[in-house]
Amino acid sequence: MASQAHLDKMQLRQNFRNLWHTDLMHTIQADTPYCCFALFCAPCASYMLRKRALYDNMSRYTCCAGYMPCSGRCGESRCPEFCLATEVLLCFGNSVASTRFLLQDEFNIQTTQCDNCIIGFMFCLQQIACIFSIVAMIVGSEEIQEASQLLSCLAELVYCTVCACMQTQHKLEMDKRDGNFGPQSAMSVPPVQQMSRIDQQVPPSVGYAPQPAYGEPYGYPPAQQAQGYPPAGYPPAQYPPSGYPPAQYPPPGYPPSGYTK
Repeated sequence: MASQAHLDKMQLRQNFRNLWHTDLMHTIQADTPYCCFALFCAPCASYMLRKRALYDNMSRYTCCAGYMPCSGRCGESRCPEFCLATEVLLCFGNSVASTRFLLQDEFNIQTTQCDNCIIGFMFCLQQIACIFSIVAMIVGSEEIQEASQLLSCLAELVYCTVCACMQTQHKLEMDKRDGNFGPQSAMSVPPVQQMSRIDQQVPPSVGYAPQPAYGEPYGYPPAQQAQGYPPAGYPPAQYPPSGYPPAQYPPPGYPPSGYTK
């Protein structure tokens, strides 16, 4: 059941739509000091990142974040700090991958094709180096032995570099989660503005003064007039004037006879 659950999680992870804040190609440029720290002190970086991914709540810790068969069977609840230190020292690769899976499942982050190519190249290079080492042991050729050693050194170099970039990627993602990037820059995406709804006759004016209706002159309605408007005596008291309209209205003989009504 546990293996099937892990397979279902891997299948679901392929349908995630969010992306990492920084891809593997740009992690060195994004945070060079931390990338150097993750390169030369990789277990320490892995320890701190896992603890931070758990929101510094070590009571939630499980070996390899619950993604390995040994998870939950190593007595993590009694001494989670010691178990995490053992994990990052003895199973460093699994500790980095587990933190990555933990963040991906929490934020629905997919791995881009570029990142997949980099990680796949790292694994392929390790497998080729292992095959050359086996062939060199069987054949006993010095040339193949030197080639296998060269490939092993290259594979280790690529492995350490990719793991450092991955841990820097995890750190930047949690910086984004914790709001450590500060206010948005002027070139960032503007915030969502209020928009009109169906039940609104006129959409709200966001950041702009109300505009006059179509056909009305600019500045309509006029500003409030000073006191004393309209002037005193207007309209006249005798309005309309006496004798208007005339008493004999219409005048006699109008309309003329023979006029069709």
